[in-house]
Amino acid sequence: SLAHQKKTIHTLEPLKAMVTTVSEECTRQILALQEKEKDEINMLKQEKQHLLKFIDNMKEEKNSLQTQVEHLRTSVAEEYARYLNEHGARKLLLAKLNDMHNERLDVTRHPVQDVKGEDVVKLTLALKIARQDLTKTQVKLNTMIADYGDDVSRRDFESLEKKYSDLLEETKTLQKDFDQLHTEYETLLEIHRETAEERDNFRAELQRVQHNCTPRPNWAKCSEVIAGGADRWGCLAEGKTSDQLVDVLLEEIGTGALKEINGFPGWGKGDKVPVYLRYEGEVKNKKLTKRDVVNILKDVWKEKIALEQQTGKRSSLPEFFLSYLQKKYGDAAAMEWSYTLYENMRLCRSNHVLSSFYDVLTGKVGEEQYHGQNQLISNLQKELAACDSSNSGSLTSKQFRQEADSFPLKRKESVQELVDASRYKLDSTEDLIDYISLFKEDEEGNAGPFVAKLRNQYVREKQEYLRQLKNKLGALTEVSAGDLKTAFCTIDPDIDDQTLDTYLGLAYQVRREQPDQEVVPVETALQRLLAGDVRRVGPSPGEGSTAGFEGE
Repeated sequence: SLAHQKKTIHTLEPLKAMVTTVSEECTRQILALQEKEKDEINMLKQEKQHLLKFIDNMKEEKNSLQTQVEHLRTSVAEEYARYLNEHGARKLLLAKLNDMHNERLDVTRHPVQDVKGEDVVKLTLALKIARQDLTKTQVKLNTMIADYGDDVSRRDFESLEKKYSDLLEETKTLQKDFDQLHTEYETLLEIHRETAEERDNFRAELQRVQHNCTPRPNWAKCSEVIAGGADRWGCLAEGKTSDQLVDVLLEEIGTGALKEINGFPGWGKGDKVPVYLRYEGEVKNKKLTKRDVVNILKDVWKEKIALEQQTGKRSSLPEFFLSYLQKKYGDAAAMEWSYTLYENMRLCRSNHVLSSFYDVLTGKVGEEQYHGQNQLISNLQKELAACDSSNSGSLTSKQFRQEADSFPLKRKESVQELVDASRYKLDSTEDLIDYISLFKEDEEGNAGPFVAKLRNQYVREKQEYLRQLKNKLGALTEVSAGDLKTAFCTIDPDIDDQTLDTYLGLAYQVRREQPDQEVVPVETALQRLLAGDVRRVGPSPGEGSTAGFEGE
């Protein structure tokens, strides 16, 4: 039996260990749950305390309100009693006054006094009835005060409703303004962001350009090597850009070198050689001054215009140029003069007389453009002279602006440029403009800033006109006469048939009796129109794009 018990004990030892382990685990779980519940219990206790405090506060507030209500009730009762007493006293006073008035009337009417006992009985009965009526009225008044004490009158209600409507409308207006301002603010923020990005890009581009480009040259050093010194270089460089100064410097160097050359090699007698340069062998250099060249070229233009007016036919400038030289200097010396004039014109690009004659002579631009510019300048000069009723040669700034505004197709900016160019030698206080001096030329044929600005605007307006034409043609690479005619009529609705035929003739280099089915590349047509006298006839139906076609 002992051995069996020991065996049983040995068998139960693992169970005892397991029970111990399970007991410990349960104990830990119980402790963890107690710890967790302890936090929750603490929170609930805190919430309970808070709610109890809230309840106490509410009770205190309730007691305070009850005290106030009792106090108000007592005050209302006292006021009611006082008003009631005053009301009774007033009734009695009124009754007494009425009685006294009646007695006075009765004494007046009936000298003999009646029995007073009847009056006292009546008064007592009337007073009793009056008090009953007062009690009923007071009860009814108290009932109405209790029932309608919180109501407002219709007048106050309508006034408040109107005020509410006004405030609501004002709120809607303010909300609408706020939404609009918010939208504008968002737009301004977007514009600011884009502007900041653009500014950063420009700054980076400026830094890159400043890093890559060469330093700006000191043009004052050129006065040391230019004939005439600093005074002449100052006159040549006035108002010119760096690119124009390079042209002036090259022109001075070229003309200086040209004077040292004794002869020019002939170009030969091929068909591709211009008729006025067809010569084989050495050609003598006449070594002309710029003033001599300008006078000769002006005389050529003068003789050519006179001949065309006499015959009524337009002659070719290259052929007339050669015939003029042969007629004036003889066949033997004509080529010497021709080569000398040609080289001077080729080098002197800053002089308008030489450069314009060279462009027409070489076919770069049409002769019509030269005559068109001169006609424009001549017309303006005549208009200014017609406005000068006193023939003093001067106009006020107001008169000058009115005449400048007479150009129907010029923009306000262009008119302002002309006015500014007319006053370039005047002080700000001077008002008279010597319009005659604006059109004068120096001994080398150079015009003043005013005429130069007119010519620049002529070229710029023509380029803008052709930009609009190209934009209207769109993506076309070749254009027919019909399409070009339609495009002209679209961008310039006031153009007449004669002018339109002239422009088409320039673009296709044919007579208008030729078939309209011929097509030419768009760029070729635009270059031919750029070389001719092409101008807008009427006002533009809309502003055209400035991108695309770039003229020289």
